[in-house]
Amino acid sequence: MVKDTRSRVARIAVGLMLVPLSAFADGIVVDRIYDPYVQPLETELELRSILQSDDDLGDVQKHLFGIGRGWTDRWATEFYAIGIKDEDESISVEAYELEVKWQLTEQGEFAFDWGMVFELEREVQDSVWELSGSLIASRDFGRWSGIANVGLIYEWGSGIQNEIETALHVQTRYRLKETFEPAIELHMGQDTVALGPAIIGLGRLSPGKKIRWEAGIFFGLDNRSPDQTIKLNFEFEF
Repeated sequence: MVKDTRSRVARIAVGLMLVPLSAFADGIVVDRIYDPYVQPLETELELRSILQSDDDLGDVQKHLFGIGRGWTDRWATEFYAIGIKDEDESISVEAYELEVKWQLTEQGEFAFDWGMVFELEREVQDSVWELSGSLIASRDFGRWSGIANVGLIYEWGSGIQNEIETALHVQTRYRLKETFEPAIELHMGQDTVALGPAIIGLGRLSPGKKIRWEAGIFFGLDNRSPDQTIKLNFEFEF
């Protein structure tokens, strides 16, 4: 069983790593960085906001409200309603997304902990779909933690060119204390290479109930990237 798991993880990792990172995902690239872990029988309410600002491209906001559930110690699902706000428009629900998270290995079983996230998104008004799969790798180094998400995305539908793209998100976090963990994140996608600081924390309200929060600001590293992007994320878990 262990050999089968190791072989499966290796095949997935090699397949994704061979995808050239010269073609990246469309839209707002800065987003949540996933860890590979699933909490069984836990329900989650999530509110995520991504605020992108650029003098030439204009300002765009993306807001996600999700409800999720860990069904076993390996599988979890989450459903999102996604709202978009441009400079001259009020916020409106633009898409829905179904997310499936798969924890591939037990924590500490190998040098890296492995998982995957699959996402299927459909726009509300247009017949446009997006299917993505991301390989998650995580490892602790003393009080430091490193996480990488390598994604493969396929978009298809009416009015767009069907295409395959990739994305890369990397986080290095210092586990100072449970309520405050400083981090540095790198986000790479189509027309975006952004780097910046983030803070992550967890507050325990009562047995079985907790709040996680995350905030970060990321700056474009080249002329094609948005000037800055702010990411906010709040999760209530019970």
